[in-house]
Amino acid sequence: MATELTSVKDKFEQALRSLEQAKPFAKSMYQTEVFQLATELAATDEGLEMLYEFASDFDQAGVFHGGPWAEAENLEPPFVGGSLKIRGVNSVVEMLSELRMLAISEGKYQHTEVTAEEASGFLNEVLALNMDLLFPAETEAARVESGEHTERAERLFRFLGGRLSYKAVADKLVDEIDRLTVQRPIMVDRIINMIETATQMIDENIEDATKDSLLAYKKAITAPTPLTEKFPNPREYRKHLMEVDEDTLRAESRAFAESMNRTGLVAPANAIFLRYLNRKYSDLIPEALSLSEIGTASFNAHTELVRDMIQIAVHPETSKVIYGLSRMLDRGVLTQDPLLPAIRRLFEIDVHPDVKKNLLRREHRKGGITANGVLLGGVISVLGQPLGIGQGLNPTCQSARAISLWAQHGIGQLLEYIARAVRENDIDVTFEGEAIHSNTIEGGVAEEIHQELDPVSVVLVPHLDKIYNEMMKKTLLRGEDGHKWVNPEFYGEWIPRGFANIIDPLTGYVTDYQAFVRLFYATHHPEYNEGYEMIYPNPVGIYITNVHGKLLGLHAVSIQRIDQDEQGAYRVYFYNPNNDSGQNWGQGIETSVQGHGELEGESSLPFHQFTARMYAFHYNPYEQGDAYMVEDADVEEIERLSRESWGKTYTWV
Repeated sequence: MATELTSVKDKFEQALRSLEQAKPFAKSMYQTEVFQLATELAATDEGLEMLYEFASDFDQAGVFHGGPWAEAENLEPPFVGGSLKIRGVNSVVEMLSELRMLAISEGKYQHTEVTAEEASGFLNEVLALNMDLLFPAETEAARVESGEHTERAERLFRFLGGRLSYKAVADKLVDEIDRLTVQRPIMVDRIINMIETATQMIDENIEDATKDSLLAYKKAITAPTPLTEKFPNPREYRKHLMEVDEDTLRAESRAFAESMNRTGLVAPANAIFLRYLNRKYSDLIPEALSLSEIGTASFNAHTELVRDMIQIAVHPETSKVIYGLSRMLDRGVLTQDPLLPAIRRLFEIDVHPDVKKNLLRREHRKGGITANGVLLGGVISVLGQPLGIGQGLNPTCQSARAISLWAQHGIGQLLEYIARAVRENDIDVTFEGEAIHSNTIEGGVAEEIHQELDPVSVVLVPHLDKIYNEMMKKTLLRGEDGHKWVNPEFYGEWIPRGFANIIDPLTGYVTDYQAFVRLFYATHHPEYNEGYEMIYPNPVGIYITNVHGKLLGLHAVSIQRIDQDEQGAYRVYFYNPNNDSGQNWGQGIETSVQGHGELEGESSLPFHQFTARMYAFHYNPYEQGDAYMVEDADVEEIERLSRESWGKTYTWV
């Protein structure tokens, strides 16, 4: 075996040297053999060690030439896991890229753009984001989906974990969990998986503070109360609830509520407890849900409806719905009488077979939960957490933003779309007098919809994506950005008709940039817009850039509000459909999700920094101040930030 490995190692070295000597235009012809031999070496721990011996030569030889891994300084940790888990050559190249980063972090390779400290931080974050590869789950799904590529990825992560500090990884992991939970996403499966796998890392080398944080999160998703700690078995816990007095139940209610409010996470045992209260002690439900005065009044006015919702939608397998229910009641959604029959309709609505197949997962069937129960739970979550909706792995930020906007300001419309989509597997939206039906359209922005979404998104996004795309097609020949007409028709009439875009659709050049900046200040900045306040969220287009300010793509977000932070500086508070809204966009522009007055689910940036990443916005031409009053220095600083980041990709006029 050792002789065979040595032979493969020699062949790899020879192939690497041939690649190094090849002319740039011919390197792709030599890369294939390097990747094939790397695959052979990476099939064993010993071979991976041998492969690492050459990591400092990968860049010079041209291993990454002509591909997305060519510039190490532009790589993003969140994308690593996905590449490693895909069958094919990309997972091999990604593995080689991680070995390159390890060589930089250990000082074996001096990279011109990435320091050893930056490389270590990159790898620590990669490990923290992919704990399932560091600690593979022993599940049926893992076995079914496993293969040579996943075994190779797990081998790589063991190798990296052995050379990096678990302490640094654990610290990074706690930061990551803190950052994700504070955003209160509806979909928490990834967070829970991170918590469950991270607790396996705890040993004597982990600092006490980090250890305590991990154990506190573990407690939040397993046993957040004294009784759940004492009776971890669900059946035993349920039996014991029948034996305790009301004071004990009240204490249990408070403990569940405290844990839920602190983390945004809900243990399956909480569903067992709430279902028990629903049958025997419904007067304790407001306390168990930690309801405000508005929420409590809403519950008392519609007790029967809420109890039916709990009975149908709240189960151990759907326990996260409890957090959404708490927030939905506190928002006063049930005080809008026209919505009540629309919500009750979902209890027994006929679910189209194709929709049912997408809604019901294995754990739902195992728990005996109906498609209507899953759907209702999803509606509760969306109405309770309208800023917690994520687009998942789909390029469907427009659709996620639509659901979020309707959940805030068009609930009746949202519920009608849901009913149509569930019952008929079709919806229609009118665009300039013409009804566009989703079931008559082939294809949308997304080639396929990944199903790791909340239930409402599972139901609606395939339809919304196709309709939005079709609307944009109808504006192609108008000589202006189609969003100007599409957004008010798609999202709702409350979207202002004024529209500004920095890109000339005919040339693709950046035009009148300073006028664009001044107009945004004159319509949105409280010191320049004559005091007009935002009434509805404003759907805007932004450039997403990486930590080096390099353009990654265009993205749809919503400005929720503009306000002063604790220092008196004006900030833009916005909803980002990305699953993670706390990002570093380069040039010191780091989106914040807490610490600057953000509400649940909001991101924020100082006003000028947000402006420097924006390319389109809506405005009311009747509610604006004088653009010429905006300070020249502010406009020039924003233009500098823009030109030195995403602006490098464009021609400026």
